[in-house]
Amino acid sequence: MPRLIANGLDIHYERTGQGPRLLFISGTGGDLRVRPNMLDGPFARAFDLVAYDQRGLGQTEKPDHPYSMADYADDAAGLMDSLGWEDALVIGVSFGGMVAQNLVVRHPGRVRRLVLACTSPGGAGGASFPFHDIGHLKGEARARHLLPVNDTRLDAAWAAANPERYAEAIAQAAADPFAGEPGREMGARRQIEARAGHDVWADLPAVRTPVMIAAGRHDGIAPPQSQLNLALALRGSVLRFFEGGHMFMLQDRSAVPAMVDFLLQGDALAGT
Repeated sequence: MPRLIANGLDIHYERTGQGPRLLFISGTGGDLRVRPNMLDGPFARAFDLVAYDQRGLGQTEKPDHPYSMADYADDAAGLMDSLGWEDALVIGVSFGGMVAQNLVVRHPGRVRRLVLACTSPGGAGGASFPFHDIGHLKGEARARHLLPVNDTRLDAAWAAANPERYAEAIAQAAADPFAGEPGREMGARRQIEARAGHDVWADLPAVRTPVMIAAGRHDGIAPPQSQLNLALALRGSVLRFFEGGHMFMLQDRSAVPAMVDFLLQGDALAGT
């Protein structure tokens, strides 16, 4: 089980593939033990790919004190230091996209090209869905609340017309194979608390890293307007909408190849 000390934290990570260096930053509740995941797909075939469990999650250390978005960004930079990576390509998905924005703001020289997937800038640019407001919802109740937010097409009418698919989706979303582990609930709560404070809106116009913004047309967690705002703030960025909701990377088969193509652009990446 590979581990490194980064930013004073014991971090679990996994590494696979060959090619340009790519750091993958996962979303809310991300846990590398849940398979298949990004390590099993096209990113691992095109890049020297590193993914990791963020603080408070999975098999990474779970300190019981408040976390900040700066902590998460510095964890990512610290992991790169421990790997001996001066810089890397970066993709951040959902909450991971918030971390990636903070990373490129706080450590701009470390990010060569950046993909922000289904995420939001916060502040006046628009926030993603407020998970901190539904902390009281657990299990199936939480899954029922979030399903039509994850994909706005999956509303009450869809649920009534597709009872078996609805029941399957709820059961899948409610399942937690690692429930009850020491520190799991606390760490997840600390992440949500940090997420509520995400706001880099005023800092984004200074970013000069090439950025692709990738989003789902039917995403209610990271709404389309937030994606348009990101594109306006990040000068020269590329904005692509795909068919799907918050999980558009699984729903639209053209999404991940488009991200791979963007990350591989540029003669400067050759041989790295």
